[in-house]
Amino acid sequence: MLTSRQFTAIKNNKLAQVVIAITIGTLGGLIFAAFKLPLPWMLGAMVFVTVAAVSGIPVRLPFMLRQSMVVFIGVLLGSQFTPELINQIGNWLISIIAMLLYGIIAMYLVLSYLRKLGNYDPITAYFSAAPGGLNDMTIIGGEMGGDDRIIALTQASRVLLVVITIPFLFRIFGGYEAPPGLLPDGQGFDLPFREWCIIGICVTLGPFLAKKLKLPAAFLLGSLILTAIAHIAGWSNASPPTGLVAAAQVILGTAIGCRFTGTDYGEIIRAIKISMGSAFILMSTAVGAGLFLSGITGLPWYVITLAYAPGGLAEMSLIAFGIGQDVPFVATHHLCRIGMVILLAPLAFKLIKKYF
Repeated sequence: MLTSRQFTAIKNNKLAQVVIAITIGTLGGLIFAAFKLPLPWMLGAMVFVTVAAVSGIPVRLPFMLRQSMVVFIGVLLGSQFTPELINQIGNWLISIIAMLLYGIIAMYLVLSYLRKLGNYDPITAYFSAAPGGLNDMTIIGGEMGGDDRIIALTQASRVLLVVITIPFLFRIFGGYEAPPGLLPDGQGFDLPFREWCIIGICVTLGPFLAKKLKLPAAFLLGSLILTAIAHIAGWSNASPPTGLVAAAQVILGTAIGCRFTGTDYGEIIRAIKISMGSAFILMSTAVGAGLFLSGITGLPWYVITLAYAPGGLAEMSLIAFGIGQDVPFVATHHLCRIGMVILLAPLAFKLIKKYF
């Protein structure tokens, strides 16, 4: 047991907090992998670090450490894009266009729910309901006069609930089976030198170009887009080592858990209770959209549901990869969703705020 002096010393030592967070996250990933739970390295880290954060254990993860590992997730997702993908893009147009209508309906339902049952003020409710990136909605909502802490907590709680729920639903209803080992099947670290060079270019040049172009989630999208180009063009056919990907997932899960640091139990419980309702609304409408569009497009309803599910781009794409679903389809839809929300949310807010 730590003495009060030792605990205070850790709270004042940022490096110690980072080491503790990563250690707890890695332990969570190992335990989840040992029990063959879905997406173990990200979910295990996320659950264990979240519990640690709300229990008062001093954990933190620098933003740039998360970004430095997210680029490898971008490479992993980009490696799922193949030359055959070009022939499929036309089949996605209907579901991408329909996603705009779905987003409007789902967001209106969640906004009404947060106003009436959550007692959120109009600005906070609006940006808490917007299914865009957590950081983007928190920043924009705060600048427009909303409570950025409530927005961040509500968005983070929703992502937490969705990311935990979906893999287990696929395991129960979708026939998903966990891989036999602690790590999924895939590449080792013995990649050809040429492949390492391509990965190096994608993780360094990709984020730089994405930031210059002011793309959302620049570190993830930059490496993803360059890797996708390399694979579609036939310049590369390898994916990053599974050990490196597992480490990146631990960091991503740890980062989600650390968002709850400094939040007391009362706030957490209230946010999770409210987020359970909003997550249910968003997930049920996503399932409804999946079932409806499946009959029109011929695409599996569960893949459309995964593409419409209200989680983050990296998280939902990783889930698609982890349970063997169509990663390019899911990633492309979430990218379009984030772009729509970031571009349209501030404009739409000015039009509808008088009604709430």
